[in-house]
Amino acid sequence: MRINTSTLKNFQKTFYVWMLLGISMQANAQVNRAPSYPLITHNTYFSIWSSTDDLSASTTNHWTGASQSLIGMINVDGQVYRFLGKDPQYYKSILPASDEISYEVKYTETKPSGDWTAVNFTASDWKQGKSPVGNSKGNDKTLWESRDIWLRREFEIGDVSKLGDLLLKISHDDDAELYLNGEQVYAKQGVANDIYVKLQNKGLLKQGHNVFSMHVVNTGGGARADIGISEKEQDVEHQNIKTAKQQSVTVTPTQTRYSFKCGDVDLKLTFTSPLLLNDLELLSRPVSYITYAARSNDKKTHEVKVFFGASSDLAVNKPAQPVKAQMYAVGSLNVLKVGTTEQPVLQKNGDDVRIDWGYLHVAVPAGYHARQYVSGQVQAIGSFTGGPATPSVLKGTRLSLNTVIPFGKVGAAEVTKFMEIGYENIYAVQYFKTNLRPWWNNSGKNNFGSLLAKAAVEYRQVMGKCSAFDAKMYRDALASGGKEYAALCALTYRQGIAAHELVKSPQGEILWLSKENFSGGFINTVDVTYPSAPLYLLYNYRLLEGMLNGIFYFTESGIFKQKYAAHDLGTYPLANGQTYGEGMPVEESGNMIILTAAIAKVEGNANYARKHWKTLSQWVNYLTDEGFDPANQLCTDDFAGHLARNANLSMKAIVGIACYASLAQQLGDMKTADKYNAIAHTMVKKWMDLADDGDHYTLTFENKGSWSQKYNLVWDKVLHLELFPKSVYEKEINYYLTRQNEYGLPLDSRKTYTKSDWILWTAGLTDDPEKFRKLIAPVYRYSQETPTRVPLSDWHETTNGKQVGFQARSVVGGYFMKMLKDSLSGPK
Repeated sequence: MRINTSTLKNFQKTFYVWMLLGISMQANAQVNRAPSYPLITHNTYFSIWSSTDDLSASTTNHWTGASQSLIGMINVDGQVYRFLGKDPQYYKSILPASDEISYEVKYTETKPSGDWTAVNFTASDWKQGKSPVGNSKGNDKTLWESRDIWLRREFEIGDVSKLGDLLLKISHDDDAELYLNGEQVYAKQGVANDIYVKLQNKGLLKQGHNVFSMHVVNTGGGARADIGISEKEQDVEHQNIKTAKQQSVTVTPTQTRYSFKCGDVDLKLTFTSPLLLNDLELLSRPVSYITYAARSNDKKTHEVKVFFGASSDLAVNKPAQPVKAQMYAVGSLNVLKVGTTEQPVLQKNGDDVRIDWGYLHVAVPAGYHARQYVSGQVQAIGSFTGGPATPSVLKGTRLSLNTVIPFGKVGAAEVTKFMEIGYENIYAVQYFKTNLRPWWNNSGKNNFGSLLAKAAVEYRQVMGKCSAFDAKMYRDALASGGKEYAALCALTYRQGIAAHELVKSPQGEILWLSKENFSGGFINTVDVTYPSAPLYLLYNYRLLEGMLNGIFYFTESGIFKQKYAAHDLGTYPLANGQTYGEGMPVEESGNMIILTAAIAKVEGNANYARKHWKTLSQWVNYLTDEGFDPANQLCTDDFAGHLARNANLSMKAIVGIACYASLAQQLGDMKTADKYNAIAHTMVKKWMDLADDGDHYTLTFENKGSWSQKYNLVWDKVLHLELFPKSVYEKEINYYLTRQNEYGLPLDSRKTYTKSDWILWTAGLTDDPEKFRKLIAPVYRYSQETPTRVPLSDWHETTNGKQVGFQARSVVGGYFMKMLKDSLSGPK
């Protein structure tokens, strides 16, 4: 496929016209501050963010926090300005961690007696193992699946006096305490992922024999324990580089736009990930556009060229993995490509894991006469600023794919250029032991180079579609919930989508598989599907079917034998069966029935339910028997622990039963519809009696003084089930307004933390626009003021806005519940 030459010649003029139109359409569609800014967002492996308000103030990162460096610079008449990314920090290993070597450990999963941290402690009854230590089968050499583990790593160190400032290189999941030669040097609650912590007392480290002792508690989900020692390498000093002055940043649903003053030239930089949910071909294409638009700001002409460098860290799980790069041409594109030499396809699973198979591609139109080359990452900046000559390097670690685009003479008329960055993952997931290719190459016959060429040809068309969608989505959200609500939707749109992969099952069904980011790493988790569903019901219900299909297959194939719905299909990217240690029977069965009914409401028929009627009937009977007054079982808020007689979970069961009745009615089975409608309405009356606490309803039945968000109730209103009287809605909403903190409504009376997706659902219980705005205003404030700079965490503290846990999760698709509710405001 070739890019038409006349298209390139006319591109500057047409793009300028389009930009004016796009800016006009999006004048109000602005989010100017984000906890972290989405740059490249396609799936859980190809997801790059900037964690600072100024784009050049930090290294760009994968959503997990691991460095995945993008560098951008502009040369204006010989003066270089940096506008994108900061140099990654490099570390030299003194005691390598598991990403470099597998080391010997002694461990026990039974609490040891005596001073187990002492250097001379005798661990004769402990087991012998090798790192990595964790519960990721296939990745970890020592499998740890209990709650607690105690480890000792013995090691030798040479002349300590020759070492500089030392840092502990630590990974653990979840809580950890660490001792060096018997003295505590570190403790943290929660997950740490290859973080570097200064060893405050270097004197604890002795020449000769030393011992690390570590206790880690796995509170749920992934498990990991790893420790090493590193020394910070000296920063490279770059001469003659100034920092571009960032003028603005704007986040829209599909784009992040920056503007800079670079001396006498203004630069606009746009990252576009065209995640349009109604176009599966485009949605599944893992290619982002980076657009540069430069013009003079002093009415003179200036010689301009732009540098872009992408680290090979985008194609590895750990920086120490060797990679190989190459250059090639396809159609009218020149392309750089890099991937690991090992290519361990689908061999790693887990939460804090990045892709280390497949290839990163950086492409630029040949008509731009750009220079493309590969260097070491440390040498990349110097190769543009006039430093020492940099030889081409095609093998090694920490390489940089470099592109220099000449803009020529730039005056008052804007000069625009674009490039592409894409990731070819070869195989996307394993589904019940069958490796599945990504949707764009389901046949296995498509070539990624041709995909890049097609994306280049369609660039202008796709950019126009993105601009139009961004403007329309903002207008719709604005009309639905006001400016702050519209900003929240624009902020979370790409995050919600980019935690999924689109594939086709061996049975020919669509699969839209989520990863439960930083909350276990599970694949196709039902209680992650549930909160994210409004986004897909609003824009393409087929994708929601793709989230349910695998769970239905799991039961209907006979693999999952329980009478209730499964929790998940495995640990990403291996969907071979549930790996979460405990089921959520009422939670997941209710979720599946409710979402099937929601699909029928949006589609206007119950054909999808008809295909799975036997399974739905099995699950609804479980809800009828066990759902009204739930036993001591987990729900989606599992981080808060088990809870018996959960009033909100009971409400889910009631709504689920009523949804089943509505499906039966759509299928013409009035006898079944009447039966289950009667069951649901009888339960409502009992629920109101057992949960009543005067001015609100309780957290658990007959537990006076407690309360909780009844977010499951929103489906009664959205699907027009007419179960609960209006007084229940009004009583709850009025009570919630008295319980809000600065950054939101707590989840329930047990803690002050919250889940922001549930707040957006809870706010949907009211039809009063002012009350809705009062409930979502603190969530908006949280998004703008949180000190935790990660892709939006949906689990935060309402008193200070700090992340409690989770990040970059797809559940923020639940923010679109109000828009969904409005779109279904009349019976369909």
